[in-house]
Amino acid sequence: MGYDALLQWLEATSVATTIRENELLFPWIESIHVLAITLVVGSISIVDLRLLGVTSRDRPVGRIADEVLPYTWGAFAVAATTGALLFSSNAMTYGHNFFFLGKMMLIALAGINMAVFHLFVGRDVERWGGAGHVPSAAKAAGAVSLSIWIVLVGFGRWIGFTLH
Repeated sequence: MGYDALLQWLEATSVATTIRENELLFPWIESIHVLAITLVVGSISIVDLRLLGVTSRDRPVGRIADEVLPYTWGAFAVAATTGALLFSSNAMTYGHNFFFLGKMMLIALAGINMAVFHLFVGRDVERWGGAGHVPSAAKAAGAVSLSIWIVLVGFGRWIGFTLH
């Protein structure tokens, strides 16, 4: 099955049709999606800004991450679910939209950045001396993450303005 055939099939499902044809369902799902993305970006920013030494310098990075990241993952699950529902309602259009495709690429890059951080730099977070020094590689990961999420939010906003 080709890409366009998959998009057409998805758009023809009963769930997608219901979302597309119900005048209240799409806005409610979109509102929940935006709130979830806000929680994702906000909670990730707390960790990233700590890595950069901008905020909470008196608190260990590991402690902040342990406290915040469960909320990040919960919000990400809600954002992914609602995003998939929104996508299904107009899959052919979204599936060929530059900003949507860019947003998906940025989510993948954010995941790669996070994986590299946790596999290499972040695994030694407890040895950084509590609230003290943050290694340059960790600061770089925080800066990259923060940049990706800012651009990703911009791309998300532009999706709705570029649908034809």
